[in-house]
Amino acid sequence: MDLLHTLFYFIVAISVLVSFHEFGHFWVARKAGVKVLRFSVGFGKVLWSYQKNPEATEYLISAIPLGGYVKMVDEREGEVNEADLPYAFNRQSLLARTAIVAAGPVFNLVLAVALFWSVLVIGETGIKPILGAVEQETLAASAGFVEGDQIISVNDKVTPTWTEAMTAIVSSVLNGEQSIKVAVKNVDDRRAVRTLHVTDKESKSPDVLYRRLGFKPWSPALQAIIEKVLPDSAALAAGLQQGDLIVSADNTAINDWMQWVVYVKEHPGVPIKLVIERDDVRIPLTITPKTVTIGQTTEGKIGASVYIPEELMSSVSVEYALSPLDAIPVALQTTYYYSVTTLKMMGKMLIGKASMENLSGPISIAQYAGQSATMGLVPFLKYLALISVSLGILNLLPIPVLDGGHLLFFAIEGIKGSPVSEMTQIFFQQIGIVLLVLLMALAMFLDIGRLF
Repeated sequence: MDLLHTLFYFIVAISVLVSFHEFGHFWVARKAGVKVLRFSVGFGKVLWSYQKNPEATEYLISAIPLGGYVKMVDEREGEVNEADLPYAFNRQSLLARTAIVAAGPVFNLVLAVALFWSVLVIGETGIKPILGAVEQETLAASAGFVEGDQIISVNDKVTPTWTEAMTAIVSSVLNGEQSIKVAVKNVDDRRAVRTLHVTDKESKSPDVLYRRLGFKPWSPALQAIIEKVLPDSAALAAGLQQGDLIVSADNTAINDWMQWVVYVKEHPGVPIKLVIERDDVRIPLTITPKTVTIGQTTEGKIGASVYIPEELMSSVSVEYALSPLDAIPVALQTTYYYSVTTLKMMGKMLIGKASMENLSGPISIAQYAGQSATMGLVPFLKYLALISVSLGILNLLPIPVLDGGHLLFFAIEGIKGSPVSEMTQIFFQQIGIVLLVLLMALAMFLDIGRLF
């Protein structure tokens, strides 16, 4: 069931992103007067097709939803009827061809803006960015942060939730900033600005950076009471239910939820003998935490959440939403922010200043799709927006085969006054294919490593 859930939302995500990308090429081509023969979402066996008449565009949905294409009239791809020659892609002006090719990735960025705008207008409930205990010898401690500090903004960007605050800090570091100004207010409501100083060594990997930062959300001592048991989890397999109180683990008394979380993390794949209390009756159980890899570390996970009293949840929660008008500049800023971050991260990986562990292949992307959909509509929309940004930026890279490679050839054509020869284009496209295959193979290798 969990696998089907993940696959379903992965297919939904890829179909939406690919459709929007290809629609960009299609729409601008039609506006530029180019005849479009086929618009396909997916590859392989055709599952559905529609064509109004023999001269109209044929619309297809194919079996493999990992891409799509727009087929235009083009003399380089075969014979063209004389009547269609004025509508051939290769006969259009340099400006028109550039616009058609650029439209795909640009539409992905436009989609990201629309999705971020939707998230801002719908609004979301988050946890206030209040710091818990600050560990010594971390960047947070060096900057003077203390327990109870509430982050107000990062480099003047308002951060109403914990996720917004941590994303802003990590993204600022990945953008190359080594001094980050964080505005806070303490428990007495006094305000201050603290400066984080980060080195290249710490910014190489988000996982390493997050550990070195030393930020942890404030959390009151909660009883180890189960609130929700996830499907296909170790907790479900062991028979844990909503309302169960964890009394002890391997004869060690469990006093609060965080103690239980730490115990589980330290026992990946190891059976734990539990005593739980259910309806005032103590019951022995055995649970074996699943093994998960986070960065370079391995830890246990049971797939259950803690019960939080409603009054406590309301005291640390915050509702964040903007009006439709106010959300427009914020959505544009957010898309620009993540676009620059993505580009800089790619550059850092290329020169070895960022770990290749940051690469995500189809398995990881599918897992994120399933996880975000489980969390709700807003997290799934955010996920779609981030992937749309990545897809847009990736396609703009000057690599032959990608849209950016074609744009590079057009730029050369504009400088030299004539098209790049077909042989030269084919040669560099073959190199581009090899590079993309190697990149995909590396991403798959990393994905498989994360699974095991």
